[in-house]
Formats: sequence, C-alpha cells, structure tokens
Amino acid sequence: MSLGLVANLARPGGNITGTSQLNMELGPKRVELMHQLLPMATTIAIAVNPANPAVAEVQTRDAQEAARSLGLQLQILEASTEEEFEKAVATLPQHTGLIIAAGDSFFLSATTRFAAITVRHRVPAIATGRDFTAAGGLLSYGGSVADSYHLAGIYTGRILTGEKPGDLPILRSSKVETYINLKAAGELGVTVPQGLVIAADEVFE
Repeated sequence: MSLGLVANLARPGGNITGTSQLNMELGPKRVELMHQLLPMATTIAIAVNPANPAVAEVQTRDAQEAARSLGLQLQILEASTEEEFEKAVATLPQHTGLIIAAGDSFFLSATTRFAAITVRHRVPAIATGRDFTAAGGLLSYGGSVADSYHLAGIYTGRILTGEKPGDLPILRSSKVETYINLKAAGELGVTVPQGLVIAADEVFE
C-alpha cells in the first residue's frame, strides 16, 4: 500500500490484486539466527542497498532493534553493485556474520553470485532464498516463493472465471522456509544447532 498500488489489502480496487510473502518482516529473526550460529560474536553486519532507501531504512531499523536486544553491535554495509558488495564484504572482521537484506531486487537478482562472494571471503551469511544456500551460502530463511506462486495460480483461475481483481483481497503467504548448507558450516567452523537442522526444509551437505 505504501507504493500506492492498491487502496487497501482487503479490497484493492481498480484492476489489480495479487499475493505477497513474508521477507522484510523476518529481518529480526535473521539476526537471532545469526546470533545462534555465532554465539561468541559481538558484531554482526547487514548489507543494504542505498539506492532503495525506503527498504534500506526499514531493514536497518529492524536489525538495529533486534541486535540491541541481543547485546550485539550492528555494522551497516551499503552496496548498489556487485563490486561494492564484494569490497564491503572483504572489509568485515573475521567471524562477523552477515545478513543480506530482503525485499530488494538488487540482492534478489544475483543471489548465486552473492553466495559465491561470501564463500570466497569466508563470511557466514544469511539470505532469503534456496538459491543462496544451494550455491554455497550458509543459511537461507525467508518466505516461500512456491507457496506464493500457488496462491497466484488460484487467483488466476478465479479471475479467468469472471471475478474482478479489485474485489479479491491481497493474499499473503505465511509459509517460511529454512535452508542450511552444512558443508559451508564446516568450512566456516560454524556449529549449526541440531534443532535448526531438524526443522530445515532442506539441508545441503
């Protein structure tokens, strides 16, 4: 709604409806997960895109609040290009965990390349989607893309049978998925809690 695309979520109006998934709201949980993985670390970092200030501001604020509640310092890395991202990651002190901010198309568009950068610099990192972990990143925690597609398919059928998009409420997928790369954890010297491994949707070894 903040972008002005719909009047409200329950009744969008006009000729638009759709689905959304949990991602930006999960920022504090990603801070908690990083703290679980690196319990001795006193500082964690978050990468945000300054070219998208609205998203960066929300992500930074939420991460700062979560870090403060855990007694952690938060380091902000700003990057709008892959080159800037790699330079920023290269400056991180050893054993500093990195959270790659969600909700920004820049980070979503090159997930596998960002994973490769974190691997190259031996940085424990959390992102949002399965592709990040499959490419060698440590952990992914985010809303289910597949579930969002499923909901969108249902709406497509309803619209094709005559319902008006503006009368259909915006659906939100509440399913969250966790992916863990245990090979990356071993190479980074990170111990993944057994409970997290058991609860994961998929584990790469």
